[in-house]
Amino acid sequence: MSHIHVANLRIPIITADQMKQVDSIAVEKYGIQIIQMMENAGRNLATTAKKLLEDSVLKKHLIIAVGNGNNGGGGLVAARHLHNWGAKITVLIPTETLSGIPEMQRKIIEKLPIEIKIGEEALQQLHSSNGQMILDALIGYGLNGKPRGWINSMIKKINSTEIQVLALDIPSGLDAKSGEIYSQCIRASSTMTLALPKSGLVKADVKNVVGSLYLCDIGIPNVLYKEIGIEVGSIFIYDNIIKLDNIQEIA
Repeated sequence: MSHIHVANLRIPIITADQMKQVDSIAVEKYGIQIIQMMENAGRNLATTAKKLLEDSVLKKHLIIAVGNGNNGGGGLVAARHLHNWGAKITVLIPTETLSGIPEMQRKIIEKLPIEIKIGEEALQQLHSSNGQMILDALIGYGLNGKPRGWINSMIKKINSTEIQVLALDIPSGLDAKSGEIYSQCIRASSTMTLALPKSGLVKADVKNVVGSLYLCDIGIPNVLYKEIGIEVGSIFIYDNIIKLDNIQEIA
């Protein structure tokens, strides 16, 4: 088991397969539902965005690109919180409706005074946008092969702008397990990953797409990790969002 040592914290590195196990055990044994973890992820994403924008999003324009999966749902949660904090929000989605829990989050968003652009119109939005930040909530650790279709096109569009990008969990187009960077991969200014850092995020050659790396608490009990052979201490004792830029050791 590899670890990152940051200050006096010893933080385990987790694989994408192990994270799938964690999510499954959280739901099936501990009764922690995906929608709860999604809410924690989205609020922490919004908080990280606010910190990166000098602790205020008031009257600032943030663009949130979401996919059809749970990563997209987290982006929609962030949209709601950022709107509540005074930001102008534009949400970019691939289709008029999503699926599962992300669709529940979309239905909340559509009731709020939040701009939503869909499909091709969403792709064109980035031509004239003057936003202060783009949040990448297109694909999470479950990426299977290179991005395709609308998401592939959206990644290309985002990378063509000069706006700073904050990625949720992992930059879309980066393989969370191997660290492979696909031909279309978000070049994030910052990445906020969830629960534990994924192995693909700490490879030596991914810094230029990951940017500054943050880790946030989504409410996974430490005892749960023991069930897959990982010892996790109280890593969030100082804050529920930790900056991992000053990595001293990987062992």
